[in-house]
Amino acid sequence: MFPVGDDNRGRRSTPVVTYALIALNVIAFLLELDGGDAFIERWAFVPTRFLASPETQFLTLFTSMFLHAGLLHLGSNMLYLWIFGDNVEDHFGQSKFLVFYLLAGLGATGTQLIFSANSSIPHLGASGAIAGVLGAYLVLFPNQRVLVLQRGGVVPVPALLMIGLWFVLQLFSGIGSITSAGGETGGVAFMAHVGGFLSGVALTYVLAGRYPRRLTG
Repeated sequence: MFPVGDDNRGRRSTPVVTYALIALNVIAFLLELDGGDAFIERWAFVPTRFLASPETQFLTLFTSMFLHAGLLHLGSNMLYLWIFGDNVEDHFGQSKFLVFYLLAGLGATGTQLIFSANSSIPHLGASGAIAGVLGAYLVLFPNQRVLVLQRGGVVPVPALLMIGLWFVLQLFSGIGSITSAGGETGGVAFMAHVGGFLSGVALTYVLAGRYPRRLTG
């Protein structure tokens, strides 16, 4: 199931931070195209390099969240952020959502680091932070209808089903990747997705309270 939209009728505000994050990711990608491999090598997160000198590599914890391996990587991540980020931002508020997004990204990177501490492969992408957004969406809006593309066309399904299946896929792929070099399969850091998602769920209960408001759609 590939998501193409959701029900935004309950949204009360313009998702300024979500739009700004999308814009920053696009700008960073354009800088990548201009700077080439040297730019990516400088600003991506490299586990062995970070562990050797965390004080000089600290910024890469954040800059790596805005880099992408290609146009498809960027486009798919921004689609997920555009679909799911607005309602989560609407619930948290702009400032709190930005903090949430960055912390979820750090949780994703930290999880991947645990399983790939010996890797010298640059890690980059917004997937971990966006996985955190999915985790928050699942907690806040489990019954919200998400439009997904299937063979029979576009159909609405509950967020619990769509995001739940997504997480199960990431979890089993992540478990399989643990036995591979660097904890990655096919260049995808699945454990970062798992860590980002679980970070997002935990942060939602911390930032939104024990009983968050839910939209049923």
